[in-house]
Amino acid sequence: MMNVTAENFDTEVIAASMQTPILIDFWAPWCGPCKVIGPLLEKLEASYTGRFKLVKIDSDQEQELSQAFGIRSIPTCILMFQGKPVDGFMGALPEGKIKEFLDKHLPEGDVLEAEVTNVEVGDAPDANDPQAIHEALQQAVLKNPDDEDARFDYVKLLLTRGQTDDAKVAFAPVIAKTTLVRRFDSLQRWMNAIDFTLERAELAASASDFDAKIVANKRDFDARFGKAQTLMAAQDWTAAMDELLEILMRDKAWADQLARKTYIAILDIIEPPKVKVADGQIPPVDPVVATYRRRLSSVVLS
Repeated sequence: MMNVTAENFDTEVIAASMQTPILIDFWAPWCGPCKVIGPLLEKLEASYTGRFKLVKIDSDQEQELSQAFGIRSIPTCILMFQGKPVDGFMGALPEGKIKEFLDKHLPEGDVLEAEVTNVEVGDAPDANDPQAIHEALQQAVLKNPDDEDARFDYVKLLLTRGQTDDAKVAFAPVIAKTTLVRRFDSLQRWMNAIDFTLERAELAASASDFDAKIVANKRDFDARFGKAQTLMAAQDWTAAMDELLEILMRDKAWADQLARKTYIAILDIIEPPKVKVADGQIPPVDPVVATYRRRLSSVVLS
């Protein structure tokens, strides 16, 4: 059993799970049921003799990781394999039920070792092969966890493909850097928009609710921002920026410049990767990004 923090999460969970399934136990010192299931999990780790590795995350001390996994109650256990969440359960289940859960997912001891792809970081994957791109980025992050460009591209790819849970796991090791690295902050805002939209779906709320509020009051900035978030979640980027511009044209400083910060986040997300050009040549500029940068400057400087 090992205690995991944001600092060693990438190594002890993401990278380690490429070879051995990792069972994450989210717990807290004050949690009574956590004290019941904890010893059971440690006992099972020993009895399963290397078929899985147990790690514990203090949900109070590591709130960023808890948020990344969407933990709402403890104890919660998440099984990770090959860098992705496989399954999980909540509550202090009895030993028999935990064994059923493990046996359903764990490979036998003689076939435990995972097969890891040999994609080299330096290889340029075929632009028309999404799986090759995915594998190349995943390997780049595993081989160099500090490569911010590779991690940004990897998380962005997962979010673009709708693999939100996988994206949150890949993003967890750098969640504390969102105040330092703007592009990581941009990814966080995208994930927040996705979570916001999912929560509204659970409440059976529709996008038309925002439109009705905006028609009734054009300065209902909460409604406009909510609509922009649903558009972000749907990857309707230009429509989202148009809605944010409506806020900026009326109040640039609203909610501590939330509209401007979110607008910039979208520009970060949709900007294509830099293209290498010969010395003296000007790299191509994406017309959508260029147009919406000009629109933002025009509004902010007006």
